[in-house]
Amino acid sequence: MKGILGRKVGMTQVFTKDGKLVPVTVVSVEPNVVTQIKTVENDGYNAIQLATVDKKAKNASKASIGHAKKANTTPKRYLKEIRDYEGTYNLGDTISADVFTVGEYVDVTGTSKGQGTEGVIKRWNQSRGPMAHGSRYHRRPGSLGTMLPMHVLKGKKLPGHMGVETTTIQNLEIIEVNVAENYILVSGNIPGAKQSLVLIKSAAKKKGANTPKEVLTYSDETVVDEVVESAETVEATEETVEETETPVEETTEEVAEEATDAEATEENQGESK
Repeated sequence: MKGILGRKVGMTQVFTKDGKLVPVTVVSVEPNVVTQIKTVENDGYNAIQLATVDKKAKNASKASIGHAKKANTTPKRYLKEIRDYEGTYNLGDTISADVFTVGEYVDVTGTSKGQGTEGVIKRWNQSRGPMAHGSRYHRRPGSLGTMLPMHVLKGKKLPGHMGVETTTIQNLEIIEVNVAENYILVSGNIPGAKQSLVLIKSAAKKKGANTPKEVLTYSDETVVDEVVESAETVEATEETVEETETPVEETTEEVAEEATDAEATEENQGESK
């Protein structure tokens, strides 16, 4: 299994070359540092600890500073373990977005958005009662149990706090991996609010990879290039005009000289007569 820590940025959409629209979630993935390696001999299981997002030294404890120094890095805000990892890593190694390839299936784990105190309809998707004026039962939880126990049974779905739970969305496809700008595009939606921590891991149920989707890319045209080209075109046109004007002036001068010679010849002939 392989994985990386990132932060949810938001959702957008991309288009494939065959005309399909794919909704994606943008995950900002800064390089993760391996801050600890656990083995069966020392800890009872194999795992690596990943850390990301720098934290100010004044806000870090001495223990966290010393822990980070062992990996030759600065204190980090987020730490997470990945068990049964693939490959061999050393203390202080970095993992970037290219740990995944386009077309791979992943599971994304995050903390769901907090909704506060909610009723049974929104929290547990229960049905409401009749909304007519004569009904006195609209959005209440209904019966709380039988008479025999004389108390509410454990596990009864009631109103209460909703959200802020660890949630995993499975079998999402990697649409794009950009190492230069440190982000990954994942198909569909993932749990959590914007800028919240998410863990991207290899899919547990769906193995292998899908055929990579060919996503359309766009390039920005610069106006400066067009201005330079137009200026060069104008200069070339002016040079052409100047070249065409020079022979005309020379031809006019030659014609004038020939006319003067002709007049002089006629005068000489008249004098001779």
